[in-house]
Amino acid sequence: MRESDTGLRARLVDVGVDLVAREGAQALTLREIARRAGVSHGAPRRYFPTHLELLSAIARRGFEDLAHRAASADGADGDGAAAGPRARLTALGRAYLEFALGNRGMYELMFRHDLLESGHLGLRDTSLPLFGRLVDLVGQVRPEADARLVAGALWANLHGIAQLWGWGSLQLATDSDDFAPLLRSALDAHLGRESS
Repeated sequence: MRESDTGLRARLVDVGVDLVAREGAQALTLREIARRAGVSHGAPRRYFPTHLELLSAIARRGFEDLAHRAASADGADGDGAAAGPRARLTALGRAYLEFALGNRGMYELMFRHDLLESGHLGLRDTSLPLFGRLVDLVGQVRPEADARLVAGALWANLHGIAQLWGWGSLQLATDSDDFAPLLRSALDAHLGRESS
């Protein structure tokens, strides 16, 4: 692929990332991305033969951003000392929820596997290590449990908190303006209460 081709391919993805941030996943049409990139409506097909491939490339950027945030949150407490697995899970949960709530259009796209070619363009290679980190930490806190199942249930719980918080439902139901107590409750439900 020529340098100009690589540049245009990246620009189409950049435009898609910006569009999903501003207007949500429903705005991601090939025609609109091409228009905003300043190219003909057929140009994206040279780089992304299907709409799903372009959506997958855009979602990959979201997973990369989330992975970066998770890596930044994971591993050290405020003093720079290594944090325990429970504290690391709390930090990862917070980073996940903050990403979901701060990037609602991208978050929606990332988990719409009906819209994505998740086995294409390495999308699974970007998303599965995040789940692997969750499984590893859950296994450290609950070595007697099937860590994959507990991590899956915890992830589903966090996803539900993100969705319901984003819609305003949990604020109304819990009379709270902070999701931190919900995060603590979810961790307690799946990992057991933290010993004092």
